[in-house]
Amino acid sequence: MNNNDNHIELRREDVTRYITPLREGGSLPALVEAADGFRYVLKFRGGGHGSKALVSELIGGEVARRAGLRVPELVFLDLDEDFGRTEGDEEIQDLLQASRGLNLGLHFLNGSYSWDVAVNKPDPLEASMTVWVDAFLTNVDRTFRNTNMLLWHGNEMWLIDHGSSLYFHHNWQGWEKAALSPFPYIKDHALLPHASQLEEADRILREKITPEFIDSVTALLPDTWLRQASEEISPEEQRRVYAEFLKTRLQNSQIFVNHAIDARNQLI
Repeated sequence: MNNNDNHIELRREDVTRYITPLREGGSLPALVEAADGFRYVLKFRGGGHGSKALVSELIGGEVARRAGLRVPELVFLDLDEDFGRTEGDEEIQDLLQASRGLNLGLHFLNGSYSWDVAVNKPDPLEASMTVWVDAFLTNVDRTFRNTNMLLWHGNEMWLIDHGSSLYFHHNWQGWEKAALSPFPYIKDHALLPHASQLEEADRILREKITPEFIDSVTALLPDTWLRQASEEISPEEQRRVYAEFLKTRLQNSQIFVNHAIDARNQLI
């Protein structure tokens, strides 16, 4: 997708086979196979944070992709109403039943390894762009303890798991103030020591991540997820708030960029 093309589409596939749970975190993602023959890491809307985690995953993944960072393909995955009835594990069966309908999958990176910050050294601009994206998204979950980065195809760095982004949506009140946050958690970011080109990253990404792109990505959010996320706030209003939150952060990116630069200076 070039910078002038704001149109985004996600493929939609049926899950045909549950392979194994990936017991990481509280949401029990799973490795599954879909009707297209590919394997995916399935994020369940019946998991711990419900559909809000899927909203964060979709927006976060597509923003990172727009930035030029490597993210596995995101695909809408349908779970049939009868899927999982024969599953022997009651916890997994409950999760499958609670997730009937539309979920989200990430293309499985077969043969990938966890990114080791002590061994693998990123390109400074790529590190800076990753830090910028995570500060923009208020992603609290890319730390030294849990990088959510994979090494694949040689030395390629791939970003996974944006489900902890946009944490303002766990309490909709005060989102305007949250949009102007410097994001203090950036001090714990796994790549901050390598992010020596944050001002350059800001210049590049303010051109790539446009208000039109933000409207396009928030338009992808399915009504079913948003109705599950909040019974009081309509899907249309939720999309508007997500878009306005991101546009406000974009317009005021110097707030979180300056804070990240200060946090990095304290580290080095």
